[in-house]
Amino acid sequence: MEIVRTFLSKLKAYDLVAVVFYLFLTIINIIYKNNVEHWFIWVLANLAIISLIFTIAYFENKYNNKFWRAIHYWYIAPLILLTYKELYYQIEPIRQQDFDWLFIKIDRWMFGADPTAILYKFSFPLLTEILQIIYSIFYLLPILLGLALLKKGRYLALDFAVFSIIYGFYLSYLGYFVLPGIGPRFTLHNFSQINQQLPGIFLTHYLREFIDYGESVRKGMANPAAYVQRDVFPSGHTMITLIVMYLSVRLKSRSRYFFVPVGTLLIFATVYLWYHYVIDLIGGLVFMIFTMWSGKYIFNWWRRVQGEEEFDYHKF
Repeated sequence: MEIVRTFLSKLKAYDLVAVVFYLFLTIINIIYKNNVEHWFIWVLANLAIISLIFTIAYFENKYNNKFWRAIHYWYIAPLILLTYKELYYQIEPIRQQDFDWLFIKIDRWMFGADPTAILYKFSFPLLTEILQIIYSIFYLLPILLGLALLKKGRYLALDFAVFSIIYGFYLSYLGYFVLPGIGPRFTLHNFSQINQQLPGIFLTHYLREFIDYGESVRKGMANPAAYVQRDVFPSGHTMITLIVMYLSVRLKSRSRYFFVPVGTLLIFATVYLWYHYVIDLIGGLVFMIFTMWSGKYIFNWWRRVQGEEEFDYHKF
């Protein structure tokens, strides 16, 4: 037990969240092993990742140098993508039902029509091109915020930002389990005709293919809706972008002058480009509020457990 306490004491709050979530995924794989393809490999991978997290935390505490500090911060980025891909093998086989019908019904109740169809009337190639580029840099936003804080040497603020972002990602992943869906580009529009119906100028087509590839959709697939990742509710793009915007403002980072306008356009792009329903955005907002409210309590609880000073926006 003493060895366990020693290793736990080395973990940062964001390490703890990652460990807990990977234990959750491991349990899900075991419970639904008859549904999940390659479940045993995923269990081994999850346990290996948990071991890696403990190892990185241990070595950063032991050597306390820039190299291990950097590894300790940035291992989170590929981990988010790996977790996202593991969900691909779990959600559809386990849930076996999409809830797009519900999202469509709610949107039509709120607007009297499909919001993507309403915005389509105002679309034009230059706007589509700009919004597709902005939508595609989503995963860079948390990294840019981290670099801005790191440049100023605001390490505790960076710890809190990394924690809030990974905590937010994992909460959104839980939402995908509860209400899986594939989005309006498959249900309300003709996915195979999107480049003709909603054209950009030069990069849009390539960026769409890149995003599709990340969601397990290959060019020329006969039935892409059957293979695409179930990841629309809540809108992770909206949720994480709002977290980044909120943190940049609350932490008084100069990066807010970039994140606020770009983030606003990115959130608008999620509906304009047919990736999300409006209810997904509302869900992203609700999840973001819960993340920032509950996250600060969890983060400071772990700081107290470690005997460290609590985080406060006004002091850090």
